[in-house]
Amino acid sequence: MEYSSLDNIAHYKDCAPLVKGLGFELVDLKEVPQHGAVHVTVVICSTDVNASIGVNDCAKVHRSLLARLEVLLNTDNIYMEVTSPGMERNIKNAAEFALFKGREVRVWDKNVTDWVGGEIVSSDTESVTLKIGSEEGETSEKKILYADIAKAKFIHL
Repeated sequence: MEYSSLDNIAHYKDCAPLVKGLGFELVDLKEVPQHGAVHVTVVICSTDVNASIGVNDCAKVHRSLLARLEVLLNTDNIYMEVTSPGMERNIKNAAEFALFKGREVRVWDKNVTDWVGGEIVSSDTESVTLKIGSEEGETSEKKILYADIAKAKFIHL
């Protein structure tokens, strides 16, 4: 899995603080020009691990972010979708692990050729650390290098 700073996403630095001020994290921002308009797809998650994203949350972010994007893109011809990550999101960029700290994920570890599931404890530019529970009720932490992760997704509870 590759780590690419979220700040490398076009207009991420301009939009993330606004989304954060509304109580959410900006997970992804994609801009695609289409027939004279710009199609923008935004993915947000709650800063609270136990909270879910609803339609009203997406609408609040949409209203605030649309005005900012109209200025940044110098157009008012924007079609924007704001969504939650979804319960079974595939984590596409290793930088997303930092946004999902405290959430349950599973990663395909190339070294053990199997899924390893746990709660994200921490992450940096090289690895993610998961808190893993055993059948006996004990927990341990496992550090997994991004180079050893083939794919990752949320654990559907």
